[in-house]
Amino acid sequence: MSDVTYYTQEGLDKLKEELHRLKTTERAAISKAIAEARDKGDLSENAEYDAAKEQQGLHEAKISKMTATLSTARLIDESKLDLSKVLALSIVKIKNIKNGATMTYQLVAETEADLKTGKISVKSPIAQGLLGKSVGDTTEIQVPAGKMEFEILEISR
Repeated sequence: MSDVTYYTQEGLDKLKEELHRLKTTERAAISKAIAEARDKGDLSENAEYDAAKEQQGLHEAKISKMTATLSTARLIDESKLDLSKVLALSIVKIKNIKNGATMTYQLVAETEADLKTGKISVKSPIAQGLLGKSVGDTTEIQVPAGKMEFEILEISR
């Protein structure tokens, strides 16, 4: 069985909406494309039919993966988060010890991650290095560019 993944209400709703769209609108469009290609004659030499069937297979695999993700998804009650240490869904303000730059990130599920909005995956190297730490702690994190040292300035939700 897959690992449990924790979501915000917003992230869980987006996942459910996407799955619904894939099962309804997009599945119907693919079925229509297959029917149109089938109407064009000999299936053994019909590239359109082959492409539509391949697209259908990929689409069904995506639906299957999303269904599995939803089956292990858990909603976190953000009002009950422990703010004394960094956990999934925590909003963490950190300072780069080397250059003094401060950043604020929210640790979210992989499917919710969006660096532009400050949401990073709990499975990312930075998040992994922050999990379980408290305000005032410093942590050295191995990132692709090398080792970086951060101080935790603030934890919120």
